[in-house]
Amino acid sequence: QVQLVESGGGLVQAGGSLRLSCAASGRTFSSYAMGWFRQAPGKEREFVAAINWSGWSTSYEDSVKGRFTISRNNAKNTVYLQMNSLKPEDAAVYYCAAANSGEITAIMKNGVDYWGKGTLVTVSS
Repeated sequence: QVQLVESGGGLVQAGGSLRLSCAASGRTFSSYAMGWFRQAPGKEREFVAAINWSGWSTSYEDSVKGRFTISRNNAKNTVYLQMNSLKPEDAAVYYCAAANSGEITAIMKNGVDYWGKGTLVTVSS
């Protein structure tokens, strides 16, 4: 069983930056693919970014490409989402996700095995 705890959410002005963190329990973190999803009020949860077990492969939703960066530190059992140039439409609850499969396709194609409880990001215009 893996527990995921997100942090780093908050209120930021449009154009600003935030860095989300997700701390994972367990000794096999380095074998998991990790990802971030978000859900805005009244909308379905959507994929944001994913990173494979080694950190060498990443994928992003089109609207965040060039603005968001996902990374991981396997020694710290933590995955990050650096969010720059934030827009009001980025406001949502952001969820951390983990997949037993180490590859990003598992994150992107309904293969998530574990979810965090989310952290709220608010972007003021």
